[in-house]
Amino acid sequence: MTLHASYRIVQGLAYASLLGAALALPVQDFAQARSSLSDRPPLPAMGPSLRKTVAFATTEQPGTIIIRKTEKALYLVTRQGQALRYQISVGRDGFGWTGIVQVGAKTEWPEWRPPQEMRARQPELPKMVPAGPYNPLGARALYLLRDGRDTLYRIHGTNDPSGVGFDGTSGCFRLTNTDVIDLFKRVAVGAKVVVQ
Repeated sequence: MTLHASYRIVQGLAYASLLGAALALPVQDFAQARSSLSDRPPLPAMGPSLRKTVAFATTEQPGTIIIRKTEKALYLVTRQGQALRYQISVGRDGFGWTGIVQVGAKTEWPEWRPPQEMRARQPELPKMVPAGPYNPLGARALYLLRDGRDTLYRIHGTNDPSGVGFDGTSGCFRLTNTDVIDLFKRVAVGAKVVVQ
């Protein structure tokens, strides 16, 4: 028997086992299980990619992120004279900042803990939102540090792709989930981030 044939037999047995388990459920339990799945909100869209390769003059090294808030753009320097440009949302009035920081950590499907200052402004916010597709930080987060200390600012995704391209955050930089996943793969922990 060939490996391919063995695989097909194992795959068929697995399917038969699943089908048997479903049929063994009482009709009422099966309907209830199906209903609870349909009652869940739909998974959020990953959003379009708003990334493009552009000519970009800079003296910064490849791997550096440069954020230009007035353009609502994040540039990842890929080589001399070239960068990937991602459309982003930036801090609204009173929440903008500039400076040089670094990527201190990266997380897939991060949990979200609103800072105390944010919870003071918005008391209805929870202390923590667990990791997953409904988390406001989206699919990925890059944690920004200054002199080894957490700034509490992030470069992160969003489960609302229409929320990209505006002055609407509390100081973080927001991309579509599609773009933040791409950026996450390309950026190393320790990368320099210049916010202008």
